[in-house]
Amino acid sequence: MSAAHTPSRHVVVIGGGISGLAAAHRLLAGGVRVTLLEASGRLGGKLLAGRIADVPVDLGAESMLARRPEAVELARAVGLGDRLQPPATATAGIWSRGGLRPMPKGHMMGVPGDLAPLAASGVLSDEGVARVARDAELPRTEVGDDVAIGEYVAGRMGREVVDRLVEPLLGGVYAGDPYRISLRAAVPQLFEIARTHRSLIEGVREFQERAAGRQTAAGPVFMGVDGGIGTLPGAVADAVRAAGGEILTNAPVAGLERGPEGWRVVLDGRTLTADAVVLATPASPTARLLAPHARAAADDLASVEYASMALVTLAFRRRDVAGLPAGSGFLVPPVDGRKIKASTFASQKWGWIADAGPDVFVLRTSIGRFGDEEDLGREDAELVALSLADLGEAVGLAASPVESVVTRWDGGLPQYPVGHLARVARVREHVARLPGLRVCGAAYDGVGIPACVSSGRRAADEVLETLTRDTAGDE
Repeated sequence: MSAAHTPSRHVVVIGGGISGLAAAHRLLAGGVRVTLLEASGRLGGKLLAGRIADVPVDLGAESMLARRPEAVELARAVGLGDRLQPPATATAGIWSRGGLRPMPKGHMMGVPGDLAPLAASGVLSDEGVARVARDAELPRTEVGDDVAIGEYVAGRMGREVVDRLVEPLLGGVYAGDPYRISLRAAVPQLFEIARTHRSLIEGVREFQERAAGRQTAAGPVFMGVDGGIGTLPGAVADAVRAAGGEILTNAPVAGLERGPEGWRVVLDGRTLTADAVVLATPASPTARLLAPHARAAADDLASVEYASMALVTLAFRRRDVAGLPAGSGFLVPPVDGRKIKASTFASQKWGWIADAGPDVFVLRTSIGRFGDEEDLGREDAELVALSLADLGEAVGLAASPVESVVTRWDGGLPQYPVGHLARVARVREHVARLPGLRVCGAAYDGVGIPACVSSGRRAADEVLETLTRDTAGDE
């Protein structure tokens, strides 16, 4: 008999972010009984829908990579298929060397595959472009098992391209330091190019030429949701409840205990018994719960570092910002010493925001990155003022917002330093020795929404396989 025919089997999912919700959704499809526990009062983790000036907006992640299917599949499965929307514009700029400049075409996470658009953009100095060109003359660089993306690219092309292109693009994903972030974990396609090609420029160009033939059929690179990506967790939660799953918020877990029949999940004042448990919590609470059972895995997870950041969302009267440039916004290289790290012109990027507030213009900025979090100690009003000052200098914005919302994501983004994949492999090896226990989330296989959904699904599938095997053994 399979797990699909044994609804008495009970799995507890700890953590109500998108990874935990995806795991619960998958487990219910496998026919088991599911209880999801979330320590805070809301679901969704870093996905958060809100409103400003009576316009719906995202106050956390705002888009998902559509070329990876997992998140789009989940959105469709929970009834959001007709609300999926690509960006109205994906043309971004870079505020570099004193001017707002176009993002050069033909790059992979800032690593150029074509020198002509790079030189024409003005993002780099003439000396910086010349240094990039030297890549074609250098012998191949051995990368071994892993290397920091900044270290590798700077060795091939110079620090200027790292500081002014790679760092702002990579920072938009990890809010991290490219001279620490793993090339193999963060940009695996580039790692493969580094392993197999002498010239980095040539390898990136070849990769993009091969990809170009698939782009039209593949559809948009990114996708949003009408009403905000932040509505996805609620839709998944509704689907989980409709399938018979139980969801408890404000339910912090004090500990895990192994029993003869499975696991005991210790809450404040009560204990749940479970045949299996999925830990979909950030690295630190996962380490705490694992420590009595898998000390080596707990130690590895306790070493995971996180970056903090703040999102400053601003609403203006549209007539007051008529002079803003076209496009979806711009990135900011930290090397220039600005306070903001990026700005998104949300009302230009997302048609659903423009439609919901035709007389309102919404934009947002981000402040803070790994190792540069001092400004996050400021009051909300100060972060708004810092954002407005930089926006004034970058795009000439002089209007005052009619409303502002500051959302702080303390410890929001796990860092993937050199050796991250080896660390994850060790954690999974030790956890796999614990019957009926799995881990998932942004700390393992990627911080993007599709990667988190995939991580949750993987944990659920492994649990279902274990329960099926155990049930067959009982027969």
